[in-house]
Amino acid sequence: MTVAPPTAVETAQSFVLLRLGERRFALAASQVAELVAPSRIFRFPHKSPAIEGVILRRGRMIPLSDIADRLNGKKLVTRRFFLLATRQFGTQLDWVAIPVSGECELVSTDMMESGSNDSPHVAGWLSHGGEVIEVLRLSVLTPGPAELAPVRADPARDSGFGSANASWKEALS
Repeated sequence: MTVAPPTAVETAQSFVLLRLGERRFALAASQVAELVAPSRIFRFPHKSPAIEGVILRRGRMIPLSDIADRLNGKKLVTRRFFLLATRQFGTQLDWVAIPVSGECELVSTDMMESGSNDSPHVAGWLSHGGEVIEVLRLSVLTPGPAELAPVRADPARDSGFGSANASWKEALS
């Protein structure tokens, strides 16, 4: 009698499929906090071109990052929702809002791990509905907390209207 070698039991994970332009991508469902209607974007001077501004949600200022430009080569024209997700930077858990252009879908499936030839933003791959879908690593696609520091005012350039005005002047010059 032969005994088959033990095999690892694969358990399906939950993922949120999101549409960015013509392509679909996935995030682990554990990273997704909520899906909200687009709201007012507050813009301010900062050093990161990857952040458009912030939205206010449940007492939090959440940076808004259109990652479609980095993934598809063009920014989203139509924004149907903002997907609020968490991302890990060391021991710090941070939130980010991502504009999505279509419906989102919750699926339960197995993920194939990314390989050494895959881009750093790819955490893995899903096969769903005849499509192969990238599972995104948000900490690579979106700037970390240190990169979101506001522009510092230059006292030599301050016109006497305070540091906030100096920051705006610096951003515009």
